[in-house]
This record gives sequence, C-alpha cells and structure tokens, in this order.
Amino acid sequence: MSSALALSDASPSAIPNKRAILSRRKLAGDLDALVAEHGVDGKGLRPALIARLRQALADGRAEVRSRFDAGASGEECVLQNCYLADGVVKALAEFTVAHIFPAANPTAGEVFDIVATGGYGRGELAPFSDIDLLFLLPYKQTARVEQVVEYMLYVLWDLGLKVGHAVRSVDECIRQARGDVTIRTAILESRFLWGNRKLFTELTTRFDREVVAASGPEFVEAKLAERDARHQKMGDSRYVLEPNLKDGKGGLRDLQTLFWIAKYLYRVGEVEELVGKGVLLPEEAQRFAKAQNFLWTARCHLHYLANRLEDRMTFDVQREIGARMGYTDHAGTKGVERFMKHYFLVAKDVGDLTRIFCAALEAEAKRPAKFNIMKLAALARRSKDKDVDGFVLDGERLNVHHDRQFKDQPIDMIRLFRVAQQHDLDIHPNALRAITRSLSCIGPRLRNDPEANRLFLDILTSRRDPEISLRRMNEAGVLARFIPDFGRVVAQMQYDMYHVYTVDEHTLFALGILHKVESGALKDELPLSCEAVHKLVSRRALYVAVLLHDIAKGRGGDHSVLGARVAEKLCPRLGLTAEETETVAWLVRWHLAMSHTAFKRDLEDDKTVRDFISLVQSPERLRLLLVLTVADIRAVGPGRWNNWKATLLRELYHRSEELMSGGLSAEGRERRIQAAQATLREALAGEFSPEDCETHLTLGYPAYWLAFDTDTLARHARLVREAEGEKRALTIDTRVDPGRAVTEVTIYTADHHGLFSRLAGALASVGADIADAKIFTMTNGMALDVFSVQDAVTGGAFESREKLAKLSVMIEKVLGGQLKPLQELAQRKAPHASRTRVFQVPPRVLIDNNASTTHTVIEVNGRDRPGLLYDLTRALSSLTLQISSAKISTYGEKAIDVFYVKDLFGLKVTHDAKLAQIRERLLQSLVDASGDALPPPSSSVRRRRPRAADEDAAG
Repeated sequence: MSSALALSDASPSAIPNKRAILSRRKLAGDLDALVAEHGVDGKGLRPALIARLRQALADGRAEVRSRFDAGASGEECVLQNCYLADGVVKALAEFTVAHIFPAANPTAGEVFDIVATGGYGRGELAPFSDIDLLFLLPYKQTARVEQVVEYMLYVLWDLGLKVGHAVRSVDECIRQARGDVTIRTAILESRFLWGNRKLFTELTTRFDREVVAASGPEFVEAKLAERDARHQKMGDSRYVLEPNLKDGKGGLRDLQTLFWIAKYLYRVGEVEELVGKGVLLPEEAQRFAKAQNFLWTARCHLHYLANRLEDRMTFDVQREIGARMGYTDHAGTKGVERFMKHYFLVAKDVGDLTRIFCAALEAEAKRPAKFNIMKLAALARRSKDKDVDGFVLDGERLNVHHDRQFKDQPIDMIRLFRVAQQHDLDIHPNALRAITRSLSCIGPRLRNDPEANRLFLDILTSRRDPEISLRRMNEAGVLARFIPDFGRVVAQMQYDMYHVYTVDEHTLFALGILHKVESGALKDELPLSCEAVHKLVSRRALYVAVLLHDIAKGRGGDHSVLGARVAEKLCPRLGLTAEETETVAWLVRWHLAMSHTAFKRDLEDDKTVRDFISLVQSPERLRLLLVLTVADIRAVGPGRWNNWKATLLRELYHRSEELMSGGLSAEGRERRIQAAQATLREALAGEFSPEDCETHLTLGYPAYWLAFDTDTLARHARLVREAEGEKRALTIDTRVDPGRAVTEVTIYTADHHGLFSRLAGALASVGADIADAKIFTMTNGMALDVFSVQDAVTGGAFESREKLAKLSVMIEKVLGGQLKPLQELAQRKAPHASRTRVFQVPPRVLIDNNASTTHTVIEVNGRDRPGLLYDLTRALSSLTLQISSAKISTYGEKAIDVFYVKDLFGLKVTHDAKLAQIRERLLQSLVDASGDALPPPSSSVRRRRPRAADEDAAG
C-alpha cells in the first residue's frame, strides 16, 4: 500500500488506534485553551505553545517506538511518524492563522496551502529524518503570509525538528520544475497537508500538463544518471560490509528512484499498479514490497540505536539490529552474519528490480541508446533476421524468441551470457525475467552437460572481461544455480573490519583485476604481475583458481583445505585436464602461502625462502601464486593493497627465483655483498678518501649491505661521517618516499638497553604507523635504524613540516628520558574504537622452533591498538630475549605479529618452562588495560643483528 495515499485518507485501517499516537482534536482544544489562559499578546503564550507541542511529539514518539519495539514493521513505523508530524504541523497552522495572525476575510493573496515534500511527502518518515514543507502561494508573497510562515518555522525549529522549507507560488513551482530535476521530483511526490487544497490541486494539474507530459525520457535519463553518480560516490557496490541503508547501492534510494520514474511516466500512486500496466510481474511487485519493508525496518532500528539520523549500518550496530530483527546464532553461523546475508540478498533483489524496471522503462520510452558506431555497423549486417546465435536482437539487447525458451532449452541460460560476452551486448529485461522464471530448470542434468560447462569455462577464461559476464550471471541467479558451491558464498559476509565486500563480490572483483593484469591495464601499478602473467602456460587453471579460491568460506573449517576439495570435484566437470585440476586444487589450497611468507616471515632468513620454495617447487607455480595473491589482496577493498606489500611480495618472488636458479648459496651471498660494497666505493669516490671509505665498509655486518640500494647506503655513509665528526649523540634524518607512500626515518645513536622499544613507543605516540623498520647494530656499537612510517589517520606519508618536527622532537625526548611512551599512548584516542569493540579477537601466541635454523619464531595474534608493538617488545625484552627481527601486520581489527628471537646466549629458546613464561607474558600484553581494543601502528620490523635485551625502563 502507498504510504502517501494511506496518510491522505488517514483511515483507521491505515493506522490502528491513531489517538494513542496523537489526538488532533484534543491537541487543537488544548492550544485554544492556552490562548484563553495567556491571551494572544501574553508573554507566556509562546513558551506554553512550544511546551504543549513538544509534549505531544514526545508522547507520540514514545508510542510509535513502543509499537515498533513490540514488533511493528518499518513501514508501519514511518507511516505513524508521518501521522504524528502531520498532526503537529496542522495544529500549528490552524493555531497560527486563527489566533496569532487572524484574518476575518483573507484576500486571495493571503490564502495558501501547506504541502509535504520529499520522503515526508511520500509518507515515509524515519524516526530522526527531516521534514520538508512547501508553503504554496497563489502568486507573490504577502506580508501576512510571510508572518505566518516565519512564525510556524521558528516554532518548529524550537521543537527540535529539522525542517527543510520552500515558499513558492504555483507559477514559480512550475517554472523551476522545468529546469531543476530535484524540484521536479519534490513536486512529483508532494502531498497535501493543510489549506483549502485549491492551490495544491492547481499545482498537480498544471504539473501533469505542463511539465510531466512531454518530459518522460528526460526525467528517466536524469534520475538514472543521478543514481549512477550516487552509486559511484558510495563505492559502486551493493556488497560493502558497512552499507548505507538509504543511499547505498541496493538501498532505499534505489527503490525510491524506481517509484519516482514509475509515478512520473504512469502517474501511479502505488507500485502494485505497475502490475496492471504490464511493467512489473506480480511476484516482482511482491519482492519490491518485501525489500522496502526489510530496509525500512532495519533503518528504523538504526535510528533508534544511534538516537539520531544515521544511515550507515556500521559493524558496531549490526549485531544488535540483527538480534532485534530476530536473527539468532545457530548451525555454526552467527546471527549477525545471517542478518547481513539477508540484507545483501535484499540488496540484490533491489538491484534486480531496478535494473529490470529501469531497462523496461527505457525501452518503453524509446530512449536513444548511446551506442558504439562500429558495433552498430556490425549489428546492421545481421539486421535482416535479427537473430544472434539463437537469440533475438532487440535494439542493442539480446532477447529470447519466446517466453518458454529457457524452460525448453535450459542450456540457453548459459549460452545467453556467452553470446552477450562475445558480441559485447546487453541483455533485454524480458530475457532476465524469463531466466528468473526458469531458474528451477538448472539442475544436475544441466550442471553435468559437457556443452554447458564448456560455455561456462569459455565465459570464465575469455579475453573479454569475465567479471562483467559473471556478475550478470550472479545477479540473475544463474551462477549460484550452475555452481552450487558458489551459491553458498553469495552474500556471505565475513564479520571483521579487514574485508570490505561479501565473498562473491570479492571473488568477482578479483577476476576483474586478473583480467586487467593480463590486458596490461595495470602495468604501471603492477609491473611484475603483468610481466609474469604472460609467461604462464596454465592460464585456464589460474582463472578457475581465482573463481574458487574462497569458495569454501563460511563452512566452519580451513577454507583453503575445504576449497581444494571442492576444486578437485568441480574442475573435471568444467572440462579441465587432470594436470589443470591438480594445479587449481594446489593454488586454492595454498593461495595464502605467499602473502603469509612475505608479510609474516623474515625474508633475509634463508630458511624462510627455502621453505617457501619447497612448497612452490616450480617457476610456473611461483608465477601463478604471485598473480593470484596480488589479485586476491587488491580485491579485498580500497586501501588494502599498498606499495609496501608490493615490495615484500616482489622481494620474495625475486629471492625465490634466485634460489631456484642456485643463486642463494653462501658463495652467491658473499658475491652480492662484495658487489654492493664495490658499487658504494664508486658512489663515494668523489667525497670519501679511499681510507675513509674502507673504514666505513668495516662498520656494517653482512646483512646490512644487502638491505639497501646504493643511493641509500651512500646517504647512510654521509650521515654516519657527519655524526661521528660532530660527536653527536643522536642523529635523526627524515625523507619522504612518494613511491612507497612512506616517510623514511633514519636514526643513528648509541645502541643501548631498551632502544628498540623506546623508538617503537615514540613513533606510536605521534600517530605513526610503522610500515617497516630495518634495525642494525654496527661494529662500532652504534645503532643505525631505518623506520618507514605512515600517518595513522591518512595512511600516507608524514609530509608536513609540523608532523616531521613533532616526530623528531618526540624521539629525542623519549630517548632522553624526558617523556614516557606509556603516558603519551594513554592520551591517544584511536579512531573507530567503538566499531572495533564489537569484534572478538581471541589472543593467541604460537611458538615455532622449526621455521628458522637459528631463531625461535613467535607469532602473536590479538586485537589491534596503538602501541601494541611497544607493549610486545617490552614484554619480550623483559624476558631477556634478543629480538633479531619482527614482522607486524594489521588486518582490520586484528594484529598478527611475528618475532624472531634468541635467548641471552644467542641460541634458540627450547626450555619448556621458558616457553610457557613467554606465552604467558605475551598474552598479558595483548590485553589492553582499559578493556577496549584500540588500533596500533601497523608495523613490519627487521633486526639484522642481535643487540642487548630491549626493555623500556622509563616506561
């Protein structure tokens, strides 16, 4: 039922027991009594008026809230809120014209109507939404009308209502509507509130005749362009994990766009009327109603939870909204995940409806298509019979020959998308409807049809972007039916802050990225992957592996292991060879191995690379894994891929290639060191004497010379010579590296007890996230530490002079004992703390004595917060452990930190009691004293030479 129509009638059936929300007769009587008590000119009248209206609003809102909490739907809630607002506005209007500015015989110019516009005009008013009013005049504004409008607006504002308003004549409304689509839309969904209705009737009559009659195609095009721009602004995906219920793709605004267009073209008051006009099928109108009610219910819960106007459903409210809407934990699935999956399926329904509906309207309005000239010429050659590989060419869209085509030939549901892909064609809404009605025909027989599987594999591995075709298949429901395992991850969310999209959306994005890598579209951003992909001989296996890499998520086990089993069964069905099947299963099983090694292990430890190579075994698999890893990470969401991750993956790739070719032997390593030193000698020849240069070359241990390029080594040489010449106790140098989006902070100072922890604490205190740190003790006992840091707020480099100066000052004060990092960190408030608080990250400490030949490797998992690296290094140092290297990574709310340590004697830690003590101390460090989990610096630290046990005594 149309909310607007129900409100205009205000029938008891529309709103049961209206008097409990607001008795308009009683309110009017109370306002008249106030005049009798205080007099029209009395000073007490206005405060008493506002107090009475405020009480009416409070009582009415409480009643609406009570009904909603008791199980009323979202549609009922917004309708009741409109009824309440209507009553207050009408009572105020009557009071103002009758008592404050009375006129016994108002002139024609003093008669006006009050009209509701916007969502309020539709009869949809969420608990904290604005109300939009149009004061409709016969012609120019008179003094009395101006006084009435001003008085009413000030009272409404004093009541705390957010009121948007316009004061226009009928002529002005018509004139402005012709040139402004926003005003045209407002008038389109306007609703009479108060007055004699004459002006409102004139407005709607003239609006239909003078504006709407000849501008249908223009309005449709404008609203679709507006929708597309809004989608782009909101991320252009309906599967973001913190969706905007109103403006996001698949949200209420998309349904409203559908209704605006329908009302404009067909002048209908309800969506159900579109069924009679042949625009929607009855089941589609029902889907519209269900989607709208679900979204309104969720939005009303969101407003009540936030206690304000709020449309973004963030992580911290999803669990509570899901519980309030009846979603509980069961069958190994969290209630919040079931709720969000339902939301995404509703958003998908909205997408289906708006796409089908808008396409049908475009065809109905015969809107000229924006079409490629070459494509038109190619199509013209087929124009005699308009048949394209078994489908009808209807304009630029593929259509079915008859409504039963897919039921008679189910394979055509696969062929349709392949033909559309081959000829770069869109699909007609009639064909999409025919698919919807025929989905039940996709069963075991079609799934096992070799020709159907060949067509699907051709779609997946096409040189034309497979993401487009597979996305269409997914939207139409074909992909989930044809690949049931994929159907299980459709709308499957992962309840964390790292993943941005649902599993199916992430997978489709990954396929699109893979296509861009192969086509060279990302050559400047991903040169190594774009080069490696063209050396592959297992192209089909790679595309299938990307499709299947996350297919087993949400099944309660290791999705990599379970996914490999799915691949082993599915690949032969798709027509892959035994060799390709083995490759796909291997890639799915180990698709996280390369990122795990690059981001969590010390790549300067030869055993790390050798263990990785023993897993990969061949250059072909190395290339496959690189490209899959890059596509996977980039598809997680905006900002998840960065230059630092690219650097680590590139380093692992090259070192693995070198090992495969026999280049990582001790002799090879020594030759690389000698070559680096020889190149440095050449670079310093004009500045350093041969003696000074040789003296400098004795300062670094072997790993130092392989850690930097020649320019950086030369810069270090100059910094060390200057510091030693001036006998400086501390030297700090900063340099912005735009290529890696980091600021490089080089510190040269005497190595001493607790230096590592102090530096980590100092950097965390100024809001610096440590992207990398290469920390060395030189042979002269000095520390040469190079930190790559990013701004914790912006994610970019520290660039401003103020921030760089503050960073240097903080380091000096912390190392000088003037400031304690713990005190500084306690004053830092982490962004999004309330959002991360809802996630449970069980603290975990894993100790591995097999990952390295020389070190004990400790992996620590816990909730992200500022200064976590500082706390953990203090704990390790207090246990008299030498920290040789560490990798600290952050994935949303989760921190995963890996440390390479030795005991006081430079050996692995093997004693059981000591290992238990390490585990206990680290678990204690993972717990924040405040009880909140706050985001820490995201760090990756490497120490090349063990130094004395780190401990921040000053902290």
